[in-house]
Amino acid sequence: MTLQTTRGPAPHGGRPVLAAGAPAAEAAGAMVLLHGRGGSADDILSLASYFGRDDITYLAPEAAGHVWYPERFMQPRRLNEPYLSAALANVAALADDLNAAGIPDDRIVLLGFSQGACLALESAIRRPRRYGGVVALSGGLIGADDEVAEAAPALAGTPALFGCAEMDAHIPLARVELSAARFAASGAEVTKRIYRGSGHGVNDDEIGLIRTLLTGLAA
Repeated sequence: MTLQTTRGPAPHGGRPVLAAGAPAAEAAGAMVLLHGRGGSADDILSLASYFGRDDITYLAPEAAGHVWYPERFMQPRRLNEPYLSAALANVAALADDLNAAGIPDDRIVLLGFSQGACLALESAIRRPRRYGGVVALSGGLIGADDEVAEAAPALAGTPALFGCAEMDAHIPLARVELSAARFAASGAEVTKRIYRGSGHGVNDDEIGLIRTLLTGLAA
């Protein structure tokens, strides 16, 4: 495990980024992993050990105070500023750094859990590209209902995975459905799994789907 820092704006700029897996120059692809509220880079990076791909570069930034933005993700965006814009800028900077290291966007996967899942989705639709994948584990697009981002055609062809409990205490199912619909309208190849009787966490089925998604990344 190696350590670098983010180069985006405060409050998240200059925060730790944990790295694991293959060096970027030798990697078949890359994954940016975004932790949830109160989580850490180390927590989310531990998921990489379940994916069975040591030829991937894994990067896990850590939010200031372990929180990407202070309020709930369905609040008006202005209530989450300047933290939200800083978080988006730091994720975009990591993607730009991977591009500069020779990994194009179509070999980069943005993955997040909970608050990090919301950030991964919002990062993709605000910096629309054909990504190697976007994975939202219990999350949805950010903002009040009338602020949810419209479709972004440049996402066309991007595999997008949405996984969430049917009765998640933190993530309303209606927002997951709306977010998946926005990505489908963007031309993304959407896989959606709504789990009955599960809680706010990551399950084995989601791990299997991520492993399948990663088979699409080729050197």
